[in-house]
Amino acid sequence: QAIHGYREIEKSHWSKQSESVLQRLRDVAFPPGVPQLSMVHVLDLEKTGFIKAHVDSVKFCGDTIAGLCLLSGCVMRLLSEDSDVDQVDLLLQRHTAYILRGEARYRFSHQILPDEQSFFGGEKVPRGRRISIICRNLPNEPGSGPD
Repeated sequence: QAIHGYREIEKSHWSKQSESVLQRLRDVAFPPGVPQLSMVHVLDLEKTGFIKAHVDSVKFCGDTIAGLCLLSGCVMRLLSEDSDVDQVDLLLQRHTAYILRGEARYRFSHQILPDEQSFFGGEKVPRGRRISIICRNLPNEPGSGPD
């Protein structure tokens, strides 16, 4: 129920060039030896699509979420789970990589703002169709997750 105006797939096979880009993201986002989900999530968000504030389930992914923002930029808003006033907006320009871990992963929800709310620093961020490629690591063992 969090995502509106989208299509999605999970992929495990990529062209050599795409695999090279994904490996660079993985090398930055995940320490050596950290087991990752074999399937990569591909989210195709239409121009009018948006993602409501949510925290990814610890049942399905571990402590790091790494993504690539393709085709169109957007504004990602992080909202504190502890305070209604703590938030930060991130400008994810086309071809931007982002990594959510630590406090950003567990203590803040994240959302992609709808086109009509898509402003950064007082400037409108034009929205178009957006594709995000998302890599995650395996969930933590029971009892070893966040506090």
